[in-house]
Amino acid sequence: MSQPDVSQPDTKSSSLFSWKQVDSGDVVAPHERLTWPRTVSIGLQHVVAMFGATFLVPVLTGFPPATTLLFSGIGTILFLLITRNRLPSYLGSSFAIIAPVTAATASDGQGSALGGLVMVGILLVIIGVVVHFAGIRWIEALMPPIITGTIVAVIGLNLAPTAKTNYEKDAITATVVLVLLIAVLILFKGLLGRLAIFVCVILGYLLALARGKVETDAIGAASWIGFPDFQTPTLHFSVLPLFIPVVLVLVVENIGHVKSINTMTGINYDKQIGRALGADGLATILAGSGGGSATTTYAENIGVMAATKIYSTAAYWVAGVAAVLLGLSPKVGAVIASIPPGVLGGVTTALYGLVGILGVNIWVTNRVDFSKPINQFTAAIPLVIGIADFTWTIGDLSFAGIALGAVAALVIYHVMRVVGGIRGTVVPDTATPVESGKTAEDDGPTRGNDGPTREN
Repeated sequence: MSQPDVSQPDTKSSSLFSWKQVDSGDVVAPHERLTWPRTVSIGLQHVVAMFGATFLVPVLTGFPPATTLLFSGIGTILFLLITRNRLPSYLGSSFAIIAPVTAATASDGQGSALGGLVMVGILLVIIGVVVHFAGIRWIEALMPPIITGTIVAVIGLNLAPTAKTNYEKDAITATVVLVLLIAVLILFKGLLGRLAIFVCVILGYLLALARGKVETDAIGAASWIGFPDFQTPTLHFSVLPLFIPVVLVLVVENIGHVKSINTMTGINYDKQIGRALGADGLATILAGSGGGSATTTYAENIGVMAATKIYSTAAYWVAGVAAVLLGLSPKVGAVIASIPPGVLGGVTTALYGLVGILGVNIWVTNRVDFSKPINQFTAAIPLVIGIADFTWTIGDLSFAGIALGAVAALVIYHVMRVVGGIRGTVVPDTATPVESGKTAEDDGPTRGNDGPTREN
């Protein structure tokens, strides 16, 4: 059965904040909306969907959760403005930043980590401008699926020791959380199944609270309304190499998000990719400048759209405003910050592993041929470098496992392709470019990208 028409609006005759109201229909397009009460209801579903992963990143990195929520909401609103209300998307915290932020904070303090995030945002804006005018073919040539999959896998597997550290602090709670996560995935379908991480964190928190593992003093002392804690970034060139792979991952995530929206709505939004990258970059600059986490497009919210078939950007305005209001409640931030290590250990054991598996999924989806040495060595060497967390120090610059692994993947592939091609010793890789290179905060157990496709 074919999908209802969700063609683009006549943008010349419609203002930025005008949506065509529809009373019903199997599909509600981005430029359409239901009645405002129903739109608000869908917007709040988007808040619930993004919440679980968005608050985990600041908890794991030591950033103030309320600050991250505030900038997440502001970033979403900024994204909608820059993309002219055409791309339905929520900008939540990126899991790709956890390892570099943790390393930068340990060596030069939290301000240096924020400085790294600002540089990530600047580079993403520059790439967005180039993509807007030149398209994405150069990105596909620079980072074919074997490279993008390897970088995503390296980021997840490099984080394994962090998950182990939290797990060992309260193995009982962590094990229960893992069991609950699997149970929710097995027992529930639809939106509840996609919110498995959020559900098991709440249940794990209640268990830890009952066992006396939660510090509640800060919750009682926090006010209900007020500004979150802000912090200014500092520039340390020694930590910047840590953040280079993050830029590559955010580029792939944004492109994958737009491709997913294309598939779900039947509308080709490829011309908006440059704007999406630039908007995410500006949102990350803003967040890093005030103490929040880097942002990325969220496929938890694609899961909501897949379940409801409502793609209205009006709902995302509701979600963005709601996130800002949550960020202005220190009480909410204190509750999030009190999540104990046992709960985090259980959740991250699954999530960090999923990041690695999603890298593998990029290879599988794009049919990367591992019988070819060019693909074997492009993946094998960076994986060992990343998992073992190799380090290389040159003066004040220190390159850790993720940065070295990403650079190794790029260098090995392109050197083997060019030199081997000239010598006739390497068969060119013909895998198609990655369509959706999502990291764990986008395609984990709370995600779902299999929305409706338009039938011809």
